[in-house]
Amino acid sequence: MTRKQTYHLITLGCPKNKVDSDGMEMLLQQADMRASADARRADVLIVNTCGFLEAAKEESIAVLQELAGEKRRRQMLIAAGCLAQRNGEEVLQRVPQVNGLLGTRRWMDVVELINRVRRGPQPRRLQRYSMLGDPDETYLEPVPRPPVAGGSAYLKISDGCNAPCAFCTIPSFKGKLRSRPSEALIDEANALVAAGAKELVIVAQDTTDFGRDWGEPDSLPRLLSALCNRASDALKWVRLMYAYPGHVSDGLIEVMASQDKIVPYLDMPLQHGDPRTLRRMRRPSRLEMIYEHVEKLRAVMPDIALRTTFIVGYPGETEEEFQSLVEFAQAIEFDKVGAFPFSPEPGTPAAELPDPVPEEEKEARYNRLMEAQQPISLRKNQGQVGRVLDILVEGEGEIAETGDPLLLGRSYRDAPEVDGLVLVPGIAGAPAGSMLEVHINGALEYDLVGEPLIAETFSSRTDSLKVFE
Repeated sequence: MTRKQTYHLITLGCPKNKVDSDGMEMLLQQADMRASADARRADVLIVNTCGFLEAAKEESIAVLQELAGEKRRRQMLIAAGCLAQRNGEEVLQRVPQVNGLLGTRRWMDVVELINRVRRGPQPRRLQRYSMLGDPDETYLEPVPRPPVAGGSAYLKISDGCNAPCAFCTIPSFKGKLRSRPSEALIDEANALVAAGAKELVIVAQDTTDFGRDWGEPDSLPRLLSALCNRASDALKWVRLMYAYPGHVSDGLIEVMASQDKIVPYLDMPLQHGDPRTLRRMRRPSRLEMIYEHVEKLRAVMPDIALRTTFIVGYPGETEEEFQSLVEFAQAIEFDKVGAFPFSPEPGTPAAELPDPVPEEEKEARYNRLMEAQQPISLRKNQGQVGRVLDILVEGEGEIAETGDPLLLGRSYRDAPEVDGLVLVPGIAGAPAGSMLEVHINGALEYDLVGEPLIAETFSSRTDSLKVFE
């Protein structure tokens, strides 16, 4: 009996990469390969890399080098995704044991690449092949994805980006915006729900630009309505990420407010809060527009949780500009804020700007911004105390001091991987992906604490725990 070939797949970077990795997994399994949790025993090693920032690039290289250091003679190593597309030659120079490069929109050719490497003209050693292609020209529909673990799944509605942001490398290796057909997205969404998803997280480089490449801007509201109207009752939450500030339309706000399945949550990365810095970033710089968006969103959805991301230490950022950012964040009072120090990326206009901010000053400004946000986040969380919230169970932990069980979940206010959690002490056994009603009785700076609504129906024994499926 012939032994099945095995693969070990590592995914780095953002949720968009996770979607592509899911597609690769299904193709590999359809090719009669099986997953191996042990990289040393796998026949094929695949790293779906990230190349967005220098730190992400170095992490991807480090993972490839670690795998290469223990690689067997006939074991195959493939670098896929963003770094392979953006810096393929550098990958091969720094990790010469890599046998294949697979570009950002060629992941659906993973099996063909493996076969090409195996069929090289010199049978005693693996050959090296690259399958990159032009990201503006190569785009195929995804294949079905694996069963959903944990009740939450990402739905990528487009790839590439048309925004001119001066600091961003994405268009160079992702290409221009390519929206996926609405019917294909609805079919995939329904398949994900049938496979166990209770939450769909809508992602793209810019979700709100969906349809513009067809000549139909502001198509996202129609897509969201169709997803919700044609989904089964098993779908509880639809969450929207990566909204571009200039594209949050009245139509989108109306659909978010009127569709019960769409949670009152919006991730809108703004990058800065001073018009001068925003102009150098080539980002929308009219702050009045942001205030108008926020006012409209909160008027129709008073419980909405707003998330944003800021860059600190952008070239030329003065102390006055940074202070404007802090005051802007304090004025809006975002529920969730992510921030990171500016990283000059080769090939971007921002990398050529004068007046760089010293690294120690970037770090100091990052700390000051997050310190200013912490009391806002705490106050927002304290406002949830006394409410009853549905949570999507993510897993279990234990209380460090006592060793007692601790249930970990997310409310509508928390996106997976980037936001906080709802902590439920003393409960164990609820399966990941189940949903519970929780009475919130405590608040931390980033997390909430609660107890099951009907406490007597729960215990630490798995066989007596009742959950709402």
